[in-house]
Amino acid sequence: MPGVRDHDAIVIEDFNGLWERGDPESAPSDHFIVADNVQYYNSAVETRHPLDKYQDIAVPLGKIVRLYDYVMQTGQSLLVLVEGGSIYHCVGPSTVHGPILTIPTMTDFGFVAIAGRAYITPFKTYVNSQGTNYELGIQNEYLYVYKGDGTAARKAAGPAPVGGALAVAHDVAGRTDTGFHLIAVVYETDTGYLTALGPATFGSLEFDGDKKILVSNIPVSPDSYVKKRHLVSTKWIPEYNDDQDGYQFYFIPEGNIDNNVDTTKVVEYFDADLLDDASHLIDNFSEIPSGVCLTTYHSRLVIGGEYGTTETLEDLPTGITDNRSLLRISWPGEPEAISKIEGLIITPLDGNSVTNASEFRDILYAFKKTRTYGYSDNQEEPSSWTEEVIDLGVGAPVHGVATVLDSGGVNVDFLLIADWSGLMIFNGTYARPEMSWKIEDFWMSLVRNDFRYVQLANDSLSKKVWMTLPPPYQHILLHADYGNGMDAKNIRWAKWHFDAKISTITLIETNKLILGAIGNA
Repeated sequence: MPGVRDHDAIVIEDFNGLWERGDPESAPSDHFIVADNVQYYNSAVETRHPLDKYQDIAVPLGKIVRLYDYVMQTGQSLLVLVEGGSIYHCVGPSTVHGPILTIPTMTDFGFVAIAGRAYITPFKTYVNSQGTNYELGIQNEYLYVYKGDGTAARKAAGPAPVGGALAVAHDVAGRTDTGFHLIAVVYETDTGYLTALGPATFGSLEFDGDKKILVSNIPVSPDSYVKKRHLVSTKWIPEYNDDQDGYQFYFIPEGNIDNNVDTTKVVEYFDADLLDDASHLIDNFSEIPSGVCLTTYHSRLVIGGEYGTTETLEDLPTGITDNRSLLRISWPGEPEAISKIEGLIITPLDGNSVTNASEFRDILYAFKKTRTYGYSDNQEEPSSWTEEVIDLGVGAPVHGVATVLDSGGVNVDFLLIADWSGLMIFNGTYARPEMSWKIEDFWMSLVRNDFRYVQLANDSLSKKVWMTLPPPYQHILLHADYGNGMDAKNIRWAKWHFDAKISTITLIETNKLILGAIGNA
């Protein structure tokens, strides 16, 4: 029997997703020109799964701007920024702490979890004279640390000891080296941060070699988060030049004061016992300027895209008004210890701000909106790290590097990056064609000036990607399935429509997708 109007049937064995490229009639027969609210499995297609309500409380949080999966030492939770600049901590569906931090000018924030603590950097969007949007940390705002216990977040780091001059004198009989030594004090906070040295006038003494050393007038911090104090000392100084910051300091063995009360301490040590260097603490920030992005690299905290503070904006070159091209890098294993002098990288000064950063295959990659740079740790100070230009045409917006499952931004073999030109695979270089090649017309219709609304989540277990979109598409979540292959040909696209403006997404419990909405569509 002949087919309808003598046409032969076309057997479609695989559904290969949305096609939005060129004329609709150019779409291959195994693609859709409309693929709304569907998901893919094997070679088939089905209606996407319905949503469940996450919050199980009488008055759930609303007008949600940003969500992050926050992994504590006791389990997973969510950090949630709502409109108005308040951040809440959701410990499961029925417990909400906060607000743990409120900054009215904050319209977004960067986040990274280290040792169960949350590091938070508030930022907002600025507009230049050409009407171009760009994101920077808020001027005269700072990096914050939250311990995950429901108490308010506080500024990371902390001030050095202050007070009267440290008194140092000989005590009872003992054994030390002889010669002139300087002694100072370091505070330790409840997050393990070690402050710069203080007080303003260090203690000094010409050791006689046969008596212990009595240190008194030791400062007591007014801050409740200071839990310990440590005494530090130079080795013998043959000729002191009155520059107390110009010498190398070491932690004195048995020089800990495990409280914030006592003001005296007796110590006994030889120069050969001074092994643990404390000199890197001298030039640390007591308040770390806020930025846009937070990540880790070689056990260091990395923060980039700052506006700056009154301190850091002094003596800038003519025409430069902020520190948009800076990355600040902490001391290894000490995320709050960032040197003002050596703990920084200056990316090329092209007028564009640092938007994102990520560690991948032992390299720190820094992104601007259309630039990618690589930096390699040479085991020296970050200011000496070499720079490699990776790409001068491809970059990432502030949330445009995909988080992977519920752990972070790096997959085993690649990064997924939302560039202006498309969804890109990055494995040290950018692969072409773009993953979004099939939907190029739709991608190119996205407003580049609003790519700050783009956020990516990669479920590498189920091989699915989700992406929030800028206005006027905030009621749409872009979905991609790469179960048939992670390439432009085999990836399958769909659009998920909602009655709300989807502003943010994250993955928890390995690969459970959480959506946040800022209002009705």
